[in-house]
Amino acid sequence: MTTGPILKIGKVKLANPLIMAPLAGITDLPFRLIVKNAGCGLVCSEMISANGLLHQSAKTFRMLNSDEAEKPLSIQIFGADPAIMADAARIVADAGADILDINFGCSVRKVVKTGSGAALMRTPDRAKAILAAVREAISIPLTIKIRSGWDRSGDQAIAIARMAEESGVDAIAVHPRTATQGFGGRADWPLIGRIKQTVRIPVVGNGDIERPDDVIEMFRQTACDGVMIGRTAIGHPWIFSQALQALAGRMPKQVDLQDRQRIMIQYLDASIAYYGETVACRMMRSRLGRFVKGLPHNARFRETIKRIRTRSEALPLIDRYFSESGMTAID
Repeated sequence: MTTGPILKIGKVKLANPLIMAPLAGITDLPFRLIVKNAGCGLVCSEMISANGLLHQSAKTFRMLNSDEAEKPLSIQIFGADPAIMADAARIVADAGADILDINFGCSVRKVVKTGSGAALMRTPDRAKAILAAVREAISIPLTIKIRSGWDRSGDQAIAIARMAEESGVDAIAVHPRTATQGFGGRADWPLIGRIKQTVRIPVVGNGDIERPDDVIEMFRQTACDGVMIGRTAIGHPWIFSQALQALAGRMPKQVDLQDRQRIMIQYLDASIAYYGETVACRMMRSRLGRFVKGLPHNARFRETIKRIRTRSEALPLIDRYFSESGMTAID
């Protein structure tokens, strides 16, 4: 058994068909390096404002920072104006992105009210104009990430998928929940299969991947070309290596507590190197707790790290948790 289907997006051939979903506030450069090291085939940036890029916001531009070790890299942008999106796409391509992704799925109110994100799924004329303008502006592969639409029929998703293919989009990622559903309920995996049957370009499935076996099952049920993993990877980046092992017909290697502790420290150190100690430790107050989800006494650990200000404060707390919790179980 192979490690899954070969996935090629435009001219970019991935080492494997597993993709890290773009997650706001999560998929920054330090985190992308962690999941890349864990076996992820393609990493994606956080959602970046096209307007922010054109206004030369320093904070927005920093989100374009990359590292050769994470390549290939997909940068996701959002916006509602075709001309602005085209200009932003050029900036992204010039910054060294390997793939440009457009967000058609964010249903956060402040995004939707501007006509961006999931709002594009109910304004097909605007969506088509954006795709045409961006496709003309860049030569790197272009992808979009969509939801089911604004009702459960999936008709909007199928219509957008057809339009995307006709507009020169190179691949589509499908999170089959409605715009109003958020992350509630179950993802409608059969819709991924319907879209796969509708278009000839690669279709990437996303939603409810919690275990390595879920990756195998999504491939089996939908015949998708790739699988995108989101929330599960936040505190369990090893889901990628485990899924690759499962796809190869091997028993996924369990992650022992030492490995978990080592990855947490790597993440802390990478964040400090990127943001500086003060900012990074403030961010780690919430992020490190995700790595002990499901383990004994995890609530106590999350409470202790809420006040960390320095690496020297964080490391003893991490060490004490793993040495004093009396844990023998592995993930």
